[in-house]
Amino acid sequence: MKSTLIILTSVCVANSFVVPTHPHFRSFSWSALKADDNDNDKKDLAESLWGKPPEDNKNNNNSDKSMSIALPFIARPQNLDGTLPGDVGFDPFGLSGSDKQTLMYMREAEIKHGRLAMLAVVGWPMAELLDKSIAKLFGLPNLLTKSGESPSILNGGLDKINPFYWAIAFSVGALVEYDAMKKKEADGDKYLVGDCGYDVLSLMPEEAAGKKNRQTSELKHGRTAMMAILGFAVQEALYNVPVVMETPQFFHPIGF
Repeated sequence: MKSTLIILTSVCVANSFVVPTHPHFRSFSWSALKADDNDNDKKDLAESLWGKPPEDNKNNNNSDKSMSIALPFIARPQNLDGTLPGDVGFDPFGLSGSDKQTLMYMREAEIKHGRLAMLAVVGWPMAELLDKSIAKLFGLPNLLTKSGESPSILNGGLDKINPFYWAIAFSVGALVEYDAMKKKEADGDKYLVGDCGYDVLSLMPEEAAGKKNRQTSELKHGRTAMMAILGFAVQEALYNVPVVMETPQFFHPIGF
């Protein structure tokens, strides 16, 4: 049964990154680079937002700009020219598409998935460490599984979550999406992909080079978190052991 669930989950995850064919998505303007402009206009606009791409790929002993930095033995994908933050020419499955509009849609999806994964990769083990104590303190039921795992599609236990929580979660998500959409409309061609106007600590630099570095850092953390949360889910589904117990050296400091 768990094998079937793992396969189904993998299919769903893969489908979440497939570019939709609905006209609404194909016609939506993803601002940072226009699909109907000529290549020079796209390059000028991208450089005004993120600065000029590196002149060569000498960091990886590869001076041929047509080759991927991440996989120097294959050609760089058509859309990945090194302009976008975090772009090292890695797209073995061709998910970036063949046009800039698709590329910007997929980049937006990547950023959102990464941010959710960063929250999840912290919340998952925190729940396994603290849920019992918090539930006991407030006289609430323990929401972990019998083996102490966080509730999930593969682990089960989601039926114990109060529907009111899901209503709040979806409402907050809808508000964030609405604000992001309004910002896209307001910023127009100057919109930075993934910028929903939330920077209460003013971490985003003003200069173009600083913005690109900050975005690259976020993407790297998000990509790592997506791999980590996938590892959490698969590991617990296969071994029925909480990640905080499977790898206690990361979650239980020596002497505590």
